[in-house]
Amino acid sequence: MRVEEVGGTVDEVLGQVARAVIGKREPAELLLAGLACRGHVLIEDLPGLAKTLLARSLAAATSLRLARVQFTPDLLPADVTGSSVFDPRRAEFEFRPGPLFANLVLGDEINRAPPKTQAALLEAMQERHVTVDGITHPLPEPFCVLATQNPIEFEGTYPLPEAQLDRFLLRVAMGYPSPDDEQQILQRRLDRRVDEVPIVPVIDAAGVVALQDALEDVHVAPSMLAYIVAVVGATRSHAMVQVGASPRGSEALLKVSRAMAAMAGRDFVTPEDVKGVAVPALAHRLILRPEQWVRGARTDDVVCECLDQVPTPAARDVVAEPR
Repeated sequence: MRVEEVGGTVDEVLGQVARAVIGKREPAELLLAGLACRGHVLIEDLPGLAKTLLARSLAAATSLRLARVQFTPDLLPADVTGSSVFDPRRAEFEFRPGPLFANLVLGDEINRAPPKTQAALLEAMQERHVTVDGITHPLPEPFCVLATQNPIEFEGTYPLPEAQLDRFLLRVAMGYPSPDDEQQILQRRLDRRVDEVPIVPVIDAAGVVALQDALEDVHVAPSMLAYIVAVVGATRSHAMVQVGASPRGSEALLKVSRAMAAMAGRDFVTPEDVKGVAVPALAHRLILRPEQWVRGARTDDVVCECLDQVPTPAARDVVAEPR
């Protein structure tokens, strides 16, 4: 797939997703960008805002195999990764893959599982393989973890540690629909007379991999690299921040910016691409100083302040440099 073809393919996929999830194009774009970047996405918002529906619709539109794991306090690591089971007929142990061996793994309410089970995802998310009984099993391509959690529910939950939050390429919020969109949701339900929304597949797993490969042809000028480094560096020196974004955050900002440029039909990254994804790519990686939590400060606002502080590269430095 060429970079010029990415925008049209993405529009078709998002068009199918929009049949089920109305008025949420931006979160859908971010989810698709995360998949295109070979990353993982944390969907954080209140119950009933179509987090799971968005993941299911994306899987249907891309013909990817979806596995849903309901995280609960009694969930064990082997329930996610799989385990070795003794086969009496052959008198040997046989590995039986868990739900992690899918293209899209939907971890529903990930913060309800204990840390030991949450940690079972770390190897898969970073190295894209699972080790069980000393044997390493590669995961399929493409592979993406989409995790959901309720940000205001704390009873019976285990907050994700910073090391695991940093593994997520993006953190996405859904938000309430507008009154017009909500009315359209109800009207469409009346018109189709069933709960399920039919989704027509646009591409398959091979097409997703081709889309992922196409992003490598998106040009990033040296001035844009310096801009990304400056934005991330500003999070580390901000007065409200105790721990700023790591180099993994810089790489995430680079990857998602390239994806957004390709999805917009361009083969080069602009400052607007970086600014548009800075909050979902960086905010969940920051740790505020304790006194800022008391004041109700948000990491999203810190990232926005950093964007305001860092000078934007001139247009000629973005598109006129040798390619």
